[in-house]
Amino acid sequence: MAVDKRSKRLGVLATFALVLIGLLGARLWFLQGVSAAEYEQKVVSARLRTVYIPPERGRIFDTDGRVLADNRQILTVTVDWATVRRLSTRRELFERLSGPLDTPVDDLMRRYNPCYPEQRDCTDKTKPYYKPNAGQLFDTLLPLPLKEDVSEETVAFLLERAEDYPGVDVTVQYKRVYPYAPLASHVVGFMGAISAERLSSYLNQGYKRNERVGQFGVELSMERELHGRWGKRVYEVDAAGTIVRELVEQRIEPIAGFDVQLTIDLDIQQYAEQALETELRNRRDLPEDIYNSDSAPHNPRDRLTNFTSRVYGIDLPEGGRLEFPEWVQHKAPAGSVVVMNYETGQVVAMASYPTFDNRWMEAGITGEKYAQLFPAFEADGVTPIGSDESILVNRAVQGNYNLGSSIKPFVAWSALHAGIIDKDTVYLDQGEYHVRTIEDKTPEKCQHNGGVQRCIFKNATNKRSLKPSEYGPLTVADALAVSSDTFFYNIGEEMYIQSRSSDGGEYLLKTNLERFGFGKKTGIQLPYEWGGRVPDDSVKAELVDLGVLSKGEVPRLVAGDSLQVAIGQGLMAATPLQLANAYSTLADGGFLKEPSIIRNIYAPLTPDRAPGLANLVAGTIVKSYEQAVPVDQLEMPPEIYNPIIEGVTRVIRGPGTTYDFYHETTGERLFRDFPVQIAGKTGTVQGTGKYPWNDSSVFGAFGLPATADDTSSPVPYTVVAFLEKSGYGSKAAAPVVKCMFLALAGLANMDPVLLSDPLDPTSNEAAPEVELSQPKCLGGSAGGRD
Repeated sequence: MAVDKRSKRLGVLATFALVLIGLLGARLWFLQGVSAAEYEQKVVSARLRTVYIPPERGRIFDTDGRVLADNRQILTVTVDWATVRRLSTRRELFERLSGPLDTPVDDLMRRYNPCYPEQRDCTDKTKPYYKPNAGQLFDTLLPLPLKEDVSEETVAFLLERAEDYPGVDVTVQYKRVYPYAPLASHVVGFMGAISAERLSSYLNQGYKRNERVGQFGVELSMERELHGRWGKRVYEVDAAGTIVRELVEQRIEPIAGFDVQLTIDLDIQQYAEQALETELRNRRDLPEDIYNSDSAPHNPRDRLTNFTSRVYGIDLPEGGRLEFPEWVQHKAPAGSVVVMNYETGQVVAMASYPTFDNRWMEAGITGEKYAQLFPAFEADGVTPIGSDESILVNRAVQGNYNLGSSIKPFVAWSALHAGIIDKDTVYLDQGEYHVRTIEDKTPEKCQHNGGVQRCIFKNATNKRSLKPSEYGPLTVADALAVSSDTFFYNIGEEMYIQSRSSDGGEYLLKTNLERFGFGKKTGIQLPYEWGGRVPDDSVKAELVDLGVLSKGEVPRLVAGDSLQVAIGQGLMAATPLQLANAYSTLADGGFLKEPSIIRNIYAPLTPDRAPGLANLVAGTIVKSYEQAVPVDQLEMPPEIYNPIIEGVTRVIRGPGTTYDFYHETTGERLFRDFPVQIAGKTGTVQGTGKYPWNDSSVFGAFGLPATADDTSSPVPYTVVAFLEKSGYGSKAAAPVVKCMFLALAGLANMDPVLLSDPLDPTSNEAAPEVELSQPKCLGGSAGGRD
């Protein structure tokens, strides 16, 4: 029986062995037959090394060819990923490299693993060790960069000791430089690492994980044109990784990015930035003198309390009153200037303050240093900074502003175009406007008697009478010249009434204002442009739902909303660029155009004719934006166009109107004997709490065509200035515009545009202060408040 059992076991073993041999044979057949090509390819791949070559990014020029964004070749120390896969080897190598590279070991470890010191995946938001933006920083198909922009001495030290630094190499890369920074930084923009949210999109476009891409300004909006295409070299290597030969047939040369020429004239741009910053600084330090024509905001004693308290104060919830001091200086924290050629739509200058030096983004600063330069919070580290202190905001295209009386020329066109008034319509301005559509004006209903709705709207207070200004009988040209609010209140309500009575319920004022480009993006080639807001029922309902408006506001337009829009207050808002484009439309006889910041796209590698100056004549234009792009043609027959032009011309030249006494226009005193023929309109935007120190200043103007009596050359430009919390339109914004037209006409002494001094890494300022070297043009005696 024992022999039989052994035979049976041997039979089982033999069967099992045969099965194993069969499986092995099948596997060998599969490898040598079915998958032979696949594994042959893997063997070949193991003998090949692909080196990717970055393209040179396209450059950015101003309109004269001055290089605003350039590239500098730098040396970068890298290490092969395979060399540092093992933790022990990686740390040992990084410890040896830390000294020569002057970089802490922990920083080098985080280059390899952003989660360091965690060895676990810290990108899972559900885990307590989650780190935001800690995804893989660098592309594993490229050598791991350890330190950029190293010196040649450091490179020589490492290469001479190659046996001590296995896998370490040096590559040539490009670093973005901005030779004229901080000039036009909001327009040119800056670069940065690819964010986690946009990584997959960039990878799908052929980008590498560790590339820097445009984050702001033209660097972002023209990223596709500027980027270029990667090249590569394929090498055959031996078992030790030594290059044997290059497979030339697989070589792909990198293609440099296209060069971009802007419409910006750096001379005008510099002057605009200097004028804006100088005037903002002036507005923060005004004389505290009620007899001065331009004093700091004054808080007088209140006649209603028998002069026992001041007019401006806050009634505290727990009782009592907090009074503001007698004098409160303007904060004047921010502003913008836009200069546009109204014949072409090209933007010649676009200044935004506060500004910044875009070289900081290429300086390799720490997060702590970045927070010092571009703070998100007040000194307490908890309170967010106010929107008027934000630096990385281009207020020309992102500003969300009421327009004050600067909107009145477009409201006038709306009324004339809709047939609400004609050029000869006369309105009797008695200083107050009583809302007609409010039937119940009992004390418990009307605001001025303690009620909830505003029944009476008034003109600005006249300093002579201390009562709302009374202008008497006015035509539309008169109303524009002296900036009568009640004239435009009447238009606002009449358009509201007609809108409510129409079958479609279309808001007549909105429809007409949108013809000038309000309420929609202009289409300029800059990122983050805000589209503005022209209200209707749905817009107001949305604002109510968001809790933006005061509690108790009805979710539809009422007559008061329309009255406020008609004088540029309330729910209507726009950007300085939209306002400039609207004035350009008026200046050009009704042709609304798409503004442009790009003039031409050039083929890659435009040669230089001097350091920092491109030879545009020798370059090749591949796409031009010089041809104006029409968007709409507004109806401008003489009976509509002429009274508007008369009114805005009188704002500058006078005369005003005479009723109880002579009322001068808001600009005639400031622009007396001005050598440039312009027309324009001032605006004062009422600020928070109706406190005068919160009022913002706006002014828009454009050059007039030459006349037979005028020997000066026409200046086909529109200029808009908006200065936040800086006072009346005629006192702050208008002087800036005045300076700009002198510069555009060649009548101002402008500083030469010079290459920047080296960036001071110890500075805690986002950008150094600038000022007009000859600020006399900002002077002059301004007239009325608007």
